[in-house]
Amino acid sequence: MKRILVACGNGIATSTVVATKMRQFLEENGQQVTITQCKLMEVPSKVADYDLLVTTGQFGGDAHGVKLIKAMPLLTGIGADAVLNEILEAVKE
Repeated sequence: MKRILVACGNGIATSTVVATKMRQFLEENGQQVTITQCKLMEVPSKVADYDLLVTTGQFGGDAHGVKLIKAMPLLTGIGADAVLNEILEAVKE
């Protein structure tokens, strides 16, 4: 089972919206994942234990080689399908 770290500014509001949309989409596409939320500033100390990093804000830190997907479109709706499909492909890898 793939582990996804979802990070936003405070680790609460926007990451919850993104995590909920991702979980629903991935389950509809037959993928079971574990999703954990955190603050952007916590990413460098946590990301190494995950298979995928999804952020809703600017992240310029060290992702320790973990694939990074920027998920702001899941909040705005513009380009959301493309981001969800990118996440799906990353989970299938």
